[in-house]
Amino acid sequence: MFIKIAIPVIDGRLHSHFGESTDFALVEADRQSRAIVRTQTVEAPPHEPGSFPRWLREQGVQVLIVGSNGIGQRALDNLVHHGIEVRDGRSGESVTVLIAECLKGQLPQTRQGCNQQRSQAHKPQTAASHECRLHLK
Repeated sequence: MFIKIAIPVIDGRLHSHFGESTDFALVEADRQSRAIVRTQTVEAPPHEPGSFPRWLREQGVQVLIVGSNGIGQRALDNLVHHGIEVRDGRSGESVTVLIAECLKGQLPQTRQGCNQQRSQAHKPQTAASHECRLHLK
């Protein structure tokens, strides 16, 4: 079974902030063998509110890896609404390393965005309220 993972990139490495990304690495991987099947870098659409989550869903993305605290709360909520799981990676890390860690279940789920004016209504999900698609046992 294949999984499609997206990573916002700059010079082939994880971009530190999701909303400023102009390119994404789209990676198809085999969950069972944890092998990368296909990788391509594509230009992102113009950044407008809600455009990236919709576009990523249209690309068939199931998991997005972002730099720690490199995504706004509204974008994070919108991605989750579109059924895209968001994982924390290390900004500047290579796509290959991040994909390997993701497939091994080593990247934590992003719980909250970087918006400093977050309302109390936007509380991070608990582990019990979210089923992890990357659970590979």
